[in-house]
Amino acid sequence: MILNDLRIITLLDWLENDCLLNVENCESASNDASFRRYFRVTIEGKTFIAMDAPPDKEDIAPFMRIANLFKQANVNTPTLLQHNTLDGFLLLEDFGSQWLLDELNDENAAELYGVALRGLLPLHTHETLLNADLPCYDETLLRREMALFEEWFVEQLLDSELPPDLWENVQQVLIQSALEQPVVCVHRDYHSRNLMVLPTGELGVLDFQDAVLGALTYDIVSLLRDCYIDWSDEQIEMWLRNYFEQLKTAKVVDCDFVQFKRWFDLMGMQRHLKVCGIFARLHLRDDKSEYLKSIPRTLNYIIKVCGAYPELSEFQTFLAQQILLAWQRSKFQN
Repeated sequence: MILNDLRIITLLDWLENDCLLNVENCESASNDASFRRYFRVTIEGKTFIAMDAPPDKEDIAPFMRIANLFKQANVNTPTLLQHNTLDGFLLLEDFGSQWLLDELNDENAAELYGVALRGLLPLHTHETLLNADLPCYDETLLRREMALFEEWFVEQLLDSELPPDLWENVQQVLIQSALEQPVVCVHRDYHSRNLMVLPTGELGVLDFQDAVLGALTYDIVSLLRDCYIDWSDEQIEMWLRNYFEQLKTAKVVDCDFVQFKRWFDLMGMQRHLKVCGIFARLHLRDDKSEYLKSIPRTLNYIIKVCGAYPELSEFQTFLAQQILLAWQRSKFQN
């Protein structure tokens, strides 16, 4: 048992005295990039996940709402068993501890990514989600996310700056591409550290509480150009083409693959700009420095995509000559 933490003591008191459950064991399950914490609790020989979300920092209401919406759409999310909105506690079904990230290898990647992409189809096709009253992934939100790159990664981490005109042009290109795509339900973090490999061979979906209505390719690029693992361009394009055909069959898209690939590339660039900023902020503000090791892969994704599109060539040059060198010379890369 973990008994030296007031929040955990309060959590256990809620489970035992309010929910009338006999907790036999409690141990840390994981932390994530937010202020939420997760504990694996044993009750009558079975394990469950208890979420601790301090109310002054996290609101569990969106988690509960999206969990119910996703369940209605047959997305494989944990069943919500008990809740305490006042104190910020939830008791959830336990999806185990086998992240997709830890299970992937060259032999099983095609099969597991096939399962992961099939799991995306309900988000892109189910009427319950398409008609849900979710926030829109609009220009304001896209700009707010990209601002994280400028503020936290470039300015605060690297003590550098972006040329204003160049940066505005980049943002305009990425925003235009995002807003011209078909609108679907977007998980926003559909990647190998939020998908759990279950004993059935299916994947469980976590960290879905920030879902919005937005660009079709956002979750696809989150999965295939993952910040935590990379694959060859040939492999990624094969998976992408296969999923594109599924979307065509479902009548979600009516463009050609060239257009779809451009959307995918530019959406990934927008996401990776945001993620570089988030990783820097986690280090500087939240003392979570383990995410810094994923910055080189993420930054290289951005530079590589810029090289494929002439309108981004100037930004590619700036990133390679200024930002990448500043990162390589910094104390953080090690």
